[in-house]
Amino acid sequence: MHRADLPTPALLLDVAAMDRNIAAMAAFAGARGLALRPHAKTHKSGEIARRQIAAGAAGICCAKLGEAEALAADGVGDIHLTSPVVTRGGIARLAALAAKIRLSVVADHPDIVRALAGCGATVFVDVDPGKHRTGVTSPQAAVALAQAIAEAGLTLGGVQYYCGSEQHIARFADRQAAITEKTDYLRTVLAALAAAGFAIPVVTGAGTGTFAIDAELGVLTELQVGSYIFLDREYRDCELAGPRFEQALWVDSTVVSANTPGMVTIDAGLKSFATDAGVPVPASGTARYAFMGDEQGALIGGDLPGLAERVTLVPPHCDPTVNLYDAYHLVAGDTVTGAWPVTARGRST
Repeated sequence: MHRADLPTPALLLDVAAMDRNIAAMAAFAGARGLALRPHAKTHKSGEIARRQIAAGAAGICCAKLGEAEALAADGVGDIHLTSPVVTRGGIARLAALAAKIRLSVVADHPDIVRALAGCGATVFVDVDPGKHRTGVTSPQAAVALAQAIAEAGLTLGGVQYYCGSEQHIARFADRQAAITEKTDYLRTVLAALAAAGFAIPVVTGAGTGTFAIDAELGVLTELQVGSYIFLDREYRDCELAGPRFEQALWVDSTVVSANTPGMVTIDAGLKSFATDAGVPVPASGTARYAFMGDEQGALIGGDLPGLAERVTLVPPHCDPTVNLYDAYHLVAGDTVTGAWPVTARGRST
């Protein structure tokens, strides 16, 4: 199928570019003796998760239990849940999943640890880096939680420390300074756990914006990188260090109206892109994009495509954009070579 014949808006994936990104990150981690556990919230795909594991990843991360269930059903056998599971029903589902695959989960309160007793999953101490989203908020609380894990007869898998707010700091030097300060605090948490007699086999965290900094600082033992496989406008705006990754994900759209000088309307609007990170950008040309409603967007400028012409755009934030589509359309140049389902689309429970 020719790419021009694909109905739009369409989510496009260059598999060859993605595979090169996967290999580059695996080589980076392997050369530094770091485990790699990519975050599947980026792609929600069983096929992509299996490719990451085949390239050397220890397993994957999932943000939600529903994601983990969907990917486990698609053959992924080693999953770490990065968000706490706290309800009775959720813990029952977690236990059922832990009976089928190697599963770990985070906790930040002793009451939840006690509720997890007998679930079969390894438990990580989730440490708050300062955003107050989840995680224990002091070294003393980390020790108390580790003690609760031991008392509940659970296995302490390690510590999770994810600095999400720092991933998109635009200037590398500013990002490096922020992560260095955050890591100094993490060292105090790990020291308190060691002084209390707790061995911490895994310290997991990092992301596409900070993995090279984290590797240099030498405290994390496992990298939870996600967006490196695709890239997006947010990460293209950042000064990244480490391997050079290629843009592998786009949305194709079509010009559906050209009724006004200096502007055309395309068929990709609010339902085609995540909106938390601003607007997408055209992959080529000088036009700028503006949202025009649920179904449409506008390209504004002097260098515009004509009516019925195709427009390729770089998503502003890849993770939630992927979640808007049922499938990846695989492309090699102008040829559509196949499609993969977005396995865990909508699995947010």
